[in-house]
Amino acid sequence: MSEENSKNQPIIVIKKKSGHGGQHSGAWKVAYADFVTAMMAFFLVMWLVGQSDEVKQSVQNYFQDPIGFMKGKGQGALKGGGTPSKSIRPGKADAATVLQKDREALLDVGQRIRQSLENMPELTSLMDFIDIEMTPEGLRIQLIDSDDKSSNFFDLGSAHLKPKTSLLLRAISSELGNLRNFIVVEGHTDSKPYIGRDGYSNWELSADRANSARKLMETSGLRPSQIVEVRGYADRLPRLPEDPADPRNRRVAIIVLNEEAAQRFKET
Repeated sequence: MSEENSKNQPIIVIKKKSGHGGQHSGAWKVAYADFVTAMMAFFLVMWLVGQSDEVKQSVQNYFQDPIGFMKGKGQGALKGGGTPSKSIRPGKADAATVLQKDREALLDVGQRIRQSLENMPELTSLMDFIDIEMTPEGLRIQLIDSDDKSSNFFDLGSAHLKPKTSLLLRAISSELGNLRNFIVVEGHTDSKPYIGRDGYSNWELSADRANSARKLMETSGLRPSQIVEVRGYADRLPRLPEDPADPRNRRVAIIVLNEEAAQRFKET
C-alpha cells in the first residue's frame, strides 16, 4: 500500500462503556418491589391485629382451606356483612367447653339461691319442698306441694299465692334478675279432677298458677321480658308417674334456661 493511500484510510476508534452505567439498569426495581411487598405485609398484619376474633378466625380458615371457605361464603365476616361460614363456628370441643361453663354458672346460681333461702327464718318450713336441680334445659327450681296443706304454696284449688310463697318468689327473683338468662315458668297439677266452676279444669289451674308466679316475679326483680314462656301442663307430666294422684305432683317450676335451650327464643 502506497504512503498516500495509507494517509487517506479512515481511522475507526472503538470506545468501551465504563462500569458506572449500571445505575440505569432494572435492579433497583426489584429492590423497590420487595420493599413495597414488605410494607403491604406489615400494614396487613397491623390491620389484622386490631380486628375481632371472628375476623381473625375467618382469615385463618381462608388460608387453611380457600376453596371450602369461599363455598361457605365465609368472606362475609371480612366485608362486615353476609352470613359467617360454618367453619368459623366453635368446634365440638369448644362447644362442650361453653356448655360446661354454662352448667357450672347455673349450678353456682342454684347454690346462691338455696343459701339465700336458708338464711330466711320465715321460709324454714318450706325448704323441704323446694327442689333445685340441673336439667337439659337449664336450672330447674320447683315448689312442690305435699300432704301437709300448711306447707302448700297456693290456696287449695286456687291460683292465689300464699304469703310465704310470695316471699319465696321475691327472694328467688332478686337473684335471677341479675342474670342474662331467659326464664320459663311451668304449672303442674295432680290427676285428681278439679271440682269448681263449669269449664275450669286442671289445665286452667296449672296455667293460672304459673301465671300468678310470673306476675309476682316480674315485679320483684326480674328484667323486662326475661320470662319468655309460661306453660300449663295440668297432670300430663307428673313428678311421680307411678302415682299421678300424689299431691307432690302439684308444683310450679321456674326454669333458668341455658344458652342452648335459649337459642330458639333468640332466633324468633
